[in-house]
Amino acid sequence: MAGKRLGLVDQPLVHAAVEDLAAGRDTRERLLAACRDERSLLAAEPMRYLYALNTVGEPDWVAMEEVPDVLPLWKQYAAVLRGWGFSVWCGILNAADFGVPQTRKRAILLASRVRTAQPPTPTHAQLAEPESLFGPGRARWVSMAEALGWGATDRPVPTVCAGGGPGGGPEPFPSGSRKTLSDARARGTWMPRPDGVVLQSRREGTGWATRHGTRDNRTADAPAPTCTAEAHRWSWSLRSNNQANATVRSIQEPAGTLFFGHRANECTWVAEPATPPAEEADAPAVPEPIRITAREAGLLQTFPADYPWAGNKGQQFSQIGNAVPPLLAGHLLAPHLGLPLDPDDFILAA
Repeated sequence: MAGKRLGLVDQPLVHAAVEDLAAGRDTRERLLAACRDERSLLAAEPMRYLYALNTVGEPDWVAMEEVPDVLPLWKQYAAVLRGWGFSVWCGILNAADFGVPQTRKRAILLASRVRTAQPPTPTHAQLAEPESLFGPGRARWVSMAEALGWGATDRPVPTVCAGGGPGGGPEPFPSGSRKTLSDARARGTWMPRPDGVVLQSRREGTGWATRHGTRDNRTADAPAPTCTAEAHRWSWSLRSNNQANATVRSIQEPAGTLFFGHRANECTWVAEPATPPAEEADAPAVPEPIRITAREAGLLQTFPADYPWAGNKGQQFSQIGNAVPPLLAGHLLAPHLGLPLDPDDFILAA
């Protein structure tokens, strides 16, 4: 359903539900019967609670996050909240601009009865900024290599592949240390990690297919493949889905948006030759792909390495992909909570 973007088809019905709920009319049952996606009206649920709370003078502030396509709906919420006496800001923010190693773009709404609502000041930029008369410049975006604790030492960096789709555009991920591959899976001169992650073969590109042939994708339950001593010949890419339009990112950049919940969105590390082989040379065997672990995905979302994800693998990845990166949440909430922002303080966002 999500892949068919039926939520966009249902947007007029969602707007109608918000308008009615803001006036104390509950027409959800009638509107739901006309929806193409039974989940569409969930975006109107916050207004039901906000209306009830507003009747008793609450809350003091509101913060909401959704995929970029929901921004028109947030603008409707903003108009209602302003009518109730709130100061409101809504717009699109990129999590990478706030230290998250993921270019995760999301529609944000911030509202307050007691202060001027405004977006947080970005702390990072795609390119580092020099110090000026106004103070220090913004730091460079946090890369996946920095966030995960592994990266190139004397070889070309790997590339990150991430796809858009119903989860939104590419987005960066959280900082933190990453478990290292086992010696058997050591990636050349990359810092190793002890547990295997299961990745998936790259199938796009005629040159690649000509040299190595096409390969089937691994399912989530398939055993992890082996990385060999030839690992130094390869650059690794992070790919967030199986689609042909998956975005490719260098390991020195933030990751693309991680979106889980469907097999087509399986996120994997994929190998490519670090340097193109000579035409007369035999192409080396391609390492099998390695599937990303929940621990890695959580770290890229800025969750602590030991965060207790619950349920089976699929449920854990759904929790990770649907979560607001805690570091971004901290930037959004600190002013409303009256607390200083400590990038290493996970409790603030929790």
